[in-house]
Amino acid sequence: MIFGKYHRRKKRAHQLDPDEIFLDSSNPSGFDQSRLEGKLEKPIARTTFSSVGFVILVLLFTLIAQAANLQVRQGDTYALQSERNRLRPQVLFAERGAIVDRNGEALVYNEEGEGGFVRRVYEYPGFSHLLGYVSYPKQDSSGNFYETEIRGLNGVEEAMDDVLSGENGTLLVEENAHGDVQSSGTVKPAEKGETVMLSVDSRAQRAFARAVSELVNSIPYMGGSAILMDIRTGEVHALVSYPEYNPNVLSSGGPSSVIASYHTDPRRVYLDRAVSGLYTPGSIVKPMEIAGALSDGIVSPEWGIVSTGSISIPNPYDASRPSIFKDWKAHGWVDARRAVAVSSDVYFYAIGGGYRDVKGLGIERLKYWYDAFGFTSPTGIELSGEATGFVPTPEWKQRTFDDPWRLGDTYNTSIGQYAMQITPLEAVRAVAAVANGGKLVKPTLVKDAPLQGQSIQISQDALRIAREGMRMATTEGTAIGLNSLSFVKVAAKTGTAQLGVNNEFHSSWSVGYFPYDNPKYAFAIVMERGPSTNAIGGIFVTHQALTEMNQTAPEYFD
Repeated sequence: MIFGKYHRRKKRAHQLDPDEIFLDSSNPSGFDQSRLEGKLEKPIARTTFSSVGFVILVLLFTLIAQAANLQVRQGDTYALQSERNRLRPQVLFAERGAIVDRNGEALVYNEEGEGGFVRRVYEYPGFSHLLGYVSYPKQDSSGNFYETEIRGLNGVEEAMDDVLSGENGTLLVEENAHGDVQSSGTVKPAEKGETVMLSVDSRAQRAFARAVSELVNSIPYMGGSAILMDIRTGEVHALVSYPEYNPNVLSSGGPSSVIASYHTDPRRVYLDRAVSGLYTPGSIVKPMEIAGALSDGIVSPEWGIVSTGSISIPNPYDASRPSIFKDWKAHGWVDARRAVAVSSDVYFYAIGGGYRDVKGLGIERLKYWYDAFGFTSPTGIELSGEATGFVPTPEWKQRTFDDPWRLGDTYNTSIGQYAMQITPLEAVRAVAAVANGGKLVKPTLVKDAPLQGQSIQISQDALRIAREGMRMATTEGTAIGLNSLSFVKVAAKTGTAQLGVNNEFHSSWSVGYFPYDNPKYAFAIVMERGPSTNAIGGIFVTHQALTEMNQTAPEYFD
């Protein structure tokens, strides 16, 4: 067959090369994939090269941009951060200035404490509201300070914080990569705060504080306050408020149980009664009122009235039911001096609101004199939180109660009752003005502070009558408990402000000055909210405090 012949001829014509023989011999199992045997080669597309090149360019550009950002734009920032990683700043806490009394006795001093700053130590008891306390620097859980200042809170610590605080310094500490300190050096030294010398005399402070606290706890009263002030300069020698907190406890933050008890005590432990307490003054306003009435010519010093225990005012709406205004007792004949001495309410009803042939001051003029003696204006003492007294007016009553002012409202205001309120600090300033001839001085806690104040436009003869009445109160009147002080002559005035729905409580006042013949110091004491059946109050505190001072500070009575 032609096909068979052709096939046989073709097969015989094919020749095998030696390398094919050897290749098949060494690779009997087939193609070697690692050598790409049996695969066809194909050229890479140009788009692949373009894509890879683009990615490389983008990465290169990003690296260049970031390098420029780190080196040029933020180079200084990162360099400083790097330096800080190596040099760590540390606070050098400034030592706070001491607080001393007028004689140099330390009332607040420093002692070494933990945390790199010194701890404050406070004179206690008796000085808490006067001195205040501090808040120490605060640390987080890692030991880093997020608050680096010692801040004064309350009292002198707060009022004079800028003087006491000083200025913190800086210490640079060099550390290695493991945090080990290699060296340290002061960059800025700490500046110690200044010592503050107060006008307060620690001896007088302790005497009044002891007398107030003992009486509060024995009666009991809700609290009490006492102030002793130089009538010529306004320098405060004692400023007491009780009950009080322990500033050492509040500054250190514990024990927490003690601090918790302060918050729950119904006697308002945190209230500085001397500066922020507002009280119904009662009869202690009568020396100022008599001085104003005599200056205005409402009555003469010799004009008098018979106190039978009350006065009766006709009722314009019902003649059969006159209005009765009681005296606290029947005093008989009283003139200006004796009215102050025995504290006759009937007399002051007459000169305050008018009675029979006496016109009376009237509420407008009565308020004028109360304002003149500082009962409605802050004294300006250095301490924060000072309250301001209040005298009611017809406008206030109409606005508050939608009720017209009546004669009885004037009567009650003329004896320091109704809605009238003042602070003990305002009281002592007013008494000082009576004693010093009408100068309303500014109270101050700083020794040798510049004298500040103003003069009251008032008759000197009227002030003299008021002073004579206050002296008579001590020799034969309501303040006779002070007449037994053999070492000093005192002029004084008492006040009893009734409190409670049924007058079951009262606050007891004692104000005055000494020595009577050469006035130097004024005092004001208020014992807050005691039982009305108790007769021991402000006069007792005054007697106890002055008796102690005669032993510890006799120069006050020269």
